[in-house]
Amino acid sequence: MHLVFSAGGTGGHIFPALAVANEIKKIVPDADILFIGAKGKMEMERIPKAGYPIKGLWISGFLGKSIFSKISTGIKLIHSLLTSFFILRKHKPEAVIGFGGFASGPSLMMATWLGIPTMIQEQNSYPGLTNRLLGKRVDKICTAYEEASKYFNSDAIQLIGNPVRKDLTKSVDRKEALGHYGLKEGTKTVLLVGGSLGARTFNRVMKALKNEVEESGVQFIWQIGKLYNEEYGKCETAKLTNVCALPFLERMDMAYEAADLVVARAGALTISELALLGKATLLIPSPNVSEDHQTKNAMALVRKKSARMMKDDECELGLIKEIKKIIKEEKEMKILSKNIKKLAKADATNEIAKVVLGLVENRH
Repeated sequence: MHLVFSAGGTGGHIFPALAVANEIKKIVPDADILFIGAKGKMEMERIPKAGYPIKGLWISGFLGKSIFSKISTGIKLIHSLLTSFFILRKHKPEAVIGFGGFASGPSLMMATWLGIPTMIQEQNSYPGLTNRLLGKRVDKICTAYEEASKYFNSDAIQLIGNPVRKDLTKSVDRKEALGHYGLKEGTKTVLLVGGSLGARTFNRVMKALKNEVEESGVQFIWQIGKLYNEEYGKCETAKLTNVCALPFLERMDMAYEAADLVVARAGALTISELALLGKATLLIPSPNVSEDHQTKNAMALVRKKSARMMKDDECELGLIKEIKKIIKEEKEMKILSKNIKKLAKADATNEIAKVVLGLVENRH
């Protein structure tokens, strides 16, 4: 079985693709899966580390409105379409699967022109431009949010959920988890995580509000992010006894288990993990993502009373106060935890893998 997966730009596209690829390899061990990504982006490093080959396209997103930018984007798109054509002709895939990001556009478009079965896995409640443009052309669309359905051909949609890392559901003891981070039992714990690269806003707040953090009555697991560790890792807040500050969290299962409240960005993959684990959550959508899709993700949960939300520009003055307020509301925390758990799709990875295999079977 030959398959092509296209994904890239961020971990939110790459990690779901890897989760589905690994699931397919469990079902069909000799499946040959080739990835297509964008040259110079994180997928060109992450995918080979996970054991899969990858081909890079010379492509980027829409970078500006000037004539030069439009010409540059057009040239790259034509080049990427031609490159995708030769990759698909050589690899002869029985299905092409896109997980979002501009790198997935040319390969999916070319696959539809060549008559190869295609599928999109859309993680967000508001689809990105690439997936919106291709949504009327592909054979199957797996979504995690009902809100995404209105942007696609309804006959092709399957509401399944997002693939999440299997290691998060390992049984972890809370006492062990707290000990892993050098934290105390009996004190409310907040996990502050801004994605694998970190979130500058979270870091600025923690550094600026040292006194509030110290006197908050709670303890923090603070993921600074590899990008920001040099700038914030040695600040006074990071040295507090009620703070465990790390550049990266290798054991997310431990971090989630230790946390009574999670403060996080509203990326689709993060939300899927929080739902699976039933964590009370304060979402702070990133203002730096295309088309503000994180706010739309967060609002989809707020409407269901499954999470609280705070705007990024309100954090510098109000984040620690809001954390203290939520932590004191035991009843509200239980409601948030119960409601977000209802949104979990524990078997999403396996279900998506089955849709992919179904595309191949139907072709034969």
